[in-house]
Amino acid sequence: MPETRKILIVVMDGLGDRAIKQLHWKTPLQSAVRPNLNWYAEHGSSGIVDVIGPGIRPGSDTSHLSILGYDPYEVYTGRGPIEAAGIGLVGKKGDVAFRCNFATVDGKMVVTDRRAGRIKEPDTTELVKAFDGLTIDGVEAVVKEATEHRAVLLLRGPGLSAKVSDADPHGSSKVHDVLPLEPEAKKTAKIVNAFVKRSYSILNDHPVNLHRASLGLPVANILLPRGAGMFPEIEPFEDKWDMTGACVAGVSLIKGIGRICGLEIIEVPGATGGLDTDMIAKAKAAIHQLESKDFVLMNIKAADIASHDGDPVKKVEVIERLDEMAGFMRQNLPEDVVVAFVADHCTPIEMQDHSGDPVPLTIYCEGMVRDTGATFDEAAASQGGLGRLRGKDIMPILYDKAGRSEKFGA
Repeated sequence: MPETRKILIVVMDGLGDRAIKQLHWKTPLQSAVRPNLNWYAEHGSSGIVDVIGPGIRPGSDTSHLSILGYDPYEVYTGRGPIEAAGIGLVGKKGDVAFRCNFATVDGKMVVTDRRAGRIKEPDTTELVKAFDGLTIDGVEAVVKEATEHRAVLLLRGPGLSAKVSDADPHGSSKVHDVLPLEPEAKKTAKIVNAFVKRSYSILNDHPVNLHRASLGLPVANILLPRGAGMFPEIEPFEDKWDMTGACVAGVSLIKGIGRICGLEIIEVPGATGGLDTDMIAKAKAAIHQLESKDFVLMNIKAADIASHDGDPVKKVEVIERLDEMAGFMRQNLPEDVVVAFVADHCTPIEMQDHSGDPVPLTIYCEGMVRDTGATFDEAAASQGGLGRLRGKDIMPILYDKAGRSEKFGA
């Protein structure tokens, strides 16, 4: 038996697209100069992936769960717990987590700014401290700041449910009363409504907000929870695949997926999760982790940001930077690594949001049977030897290419 190989999955977030008139009816991927990604396609096998299923628009959270080999319909409980885990607040069974915004409301509880002027640290750091030790009807309420105007709320106590509506009205209207979506959620809805009112009383006259008001800045005088979810019971990645693993990402959501699955989160200087992220630094960190880990998941968010901004020229530029990163990998990846280049979802420029289109996938390792694909793009991948797959099919294929699968039958 040959020795087992390591596995690296490079997720190029939001990479897939549709034909764009501004790019002469090509996709940004087809328009970009991409010799290194094309090299991997030419020397490997390609296919297209319905990350959740045909025509289903994946979120970044559900898509990454699928790519890691989990069935999101079985393990996904909502975005709140993942956001919480992404900033290091990992709950336990029975805990309910919410995403929150620091927001500005007037005296009638009408939202005038959902992001409180895009408030950020150090102001949010001080505001969060005011919630230390908070309990409501015997339920512990833990608040922790996230990036910029965002925060997370974790509720811990008996009899909680995630089946509640959002307090956040997602616009300039009155703060919503949180409603139970099933009878068992009445207690939780009552607690969340009490929390929202308490947050206003805590924040409205806080010294940070008094100072902001004196400067003419929007005050962050309320927290608006949304996206409730129970902390999921997910089989740890190492138990599921018998491999040690790490996650290299700049976005807290992807870090949260990694933490919930038990991957070690690698903090990389310069990995911002934005358009300015240092892609080469991420590649170096991933390769370094492969010295001691069996598996690495790496996410690069920048292409998705360009798509959400509706900027095809910027997306082409991002893809060409991704190609430079792929070139660095060509020169530095060890021979005992199976590498997959894939997107987590399609984010068409025309939509400025995720779509249900399939995304390209290329897998490369030494001794790989090459298909006829010579370029890495949506159209060429659809003709590749891997065919059309689901996201949760990727890990078993890589696992087998790495010499780690068990024979089924005699």
